[in-house]
Amino acid sequence: MSSYKVLDVNDDLPIRTKGAVHSGKVRSVYWLTDEDSARLIEEKGYDVPKGTELAIMVISDRISAFDCIWQGENGLNGVPGKGIALNSVASHWFKLFDAAGLAGNHIVDIPHPYVWIVRKASTVRVEAIARQYITGSMWRDYSKGVRNFCGIDLPEGLTANQKLAEVLITPSTKGIIRGVAEVPEQDDVNITRQNILNNLDAFNFKSAADVDKYEQLLTQGFNVIAAELAKLDQIFVDTKFEFGYVEDTSGVEKLIYIDEVGTPDSSRIWDGAAYRDGKIIENSKEGFRQLLINNVPDSDVLLNKDRMPEREALAQGYKLPESVMLDVSNTYVGIASKIVGHALTIPADPRAEVIAILDEQYGLID
Repeated sequence: MSSYKVLDVNDDLPIRTKGAVHSGKVRSVYWLTDEDSARLIEEKGYDVPKGTELAIMVISDRISAFDCIWQGENGLNGVPGKGIALNSVASHWFKLFDAAGLAGNHIVDIPHPYVWIVRKASTVRVEAIARQYITGSMWRDYSKGVRNFCGIDLPEGLTANQKLAEVLITPSTKGIIRGVAEVPEQDDVNITRQNILNNLDAFNFKSAADVDKYEQLLTQGFNVIAAELAKLDQIFVDTKFEFGYVEDTSGVEKLIYIDEVGTPDSSRIWDGAAYRDGKIIENSKEGFRQLLINNVPDSDVLLNKDRMPEREALAQGYKLPESVMLDVSNTYVGIASKIVGHALTIPADPRAEVIAILDEQYGLID
């Protein structure tokens, strides 16, 4: 067995909740009882209206790519330090957003590096994607002759990994949008700005002005992160943000950032010196994706959505060498340490630490 303790299972913690735990690819969300939410708002002085629903959001060290979870040999079912790296980076950017006067976010407290306490938001059903370089899916389509991307016309003559003239907003669906003729009923499908404006209710926007607002917040947030990364000689290539509505303490509804921002999972980050030398060094999950493409027996299984059952079977049976998982750990923890300005400490037993803190300091363990 591996000597590393990772938090790979994060949906079975003994946290007192109402309803079932919601578990995604990386994070699990525990909605607190109304009594515990009210108690914590009172005890901790959270700046949210009384009656706000709170949740414990626990990040894992699992790594997903191509819509599957991947594991290592010797029982290493996650990447050491990945969870703390993602949470630390996102929290860092949220603080800078606050300092820059941008919108707030859903985090009300950070009890432990693996844990956020968040407030409930009414989620906008758009994956807000911003790109400053032509790479990934955009380049794959462009190289096949596509020149219109999410309603934006691209010029002729672009080359792979080239910087674009401006930051482009290329949204996709968050979840399956049903009953809208112009939008295919599938998750993560590219859409246009006009698709959103034509179907505000379906995408859970309150007004057309809020479509302008999310684009403004996406661009402003992108620029804040890009400027900070440039100081580290890192390039912010593209990213995905998410947004939702909450009420402030005066009862005014506002759009805020939710989920994570600017992390190596939700963004591409390139090394600046290597890029100037004509090479791409990935300081984000894209490097792990490329590693999988280069190492699995048949890379088309990963790239072809029609072969999803085969892909899922491959991911369940395929074990990456422990050395590979540790290389991925070095990428995540390395870039996170650069961003936050200090070395991250990987907990020896994150699960035990999380349970102890939520019990002793928050009274949430049954």
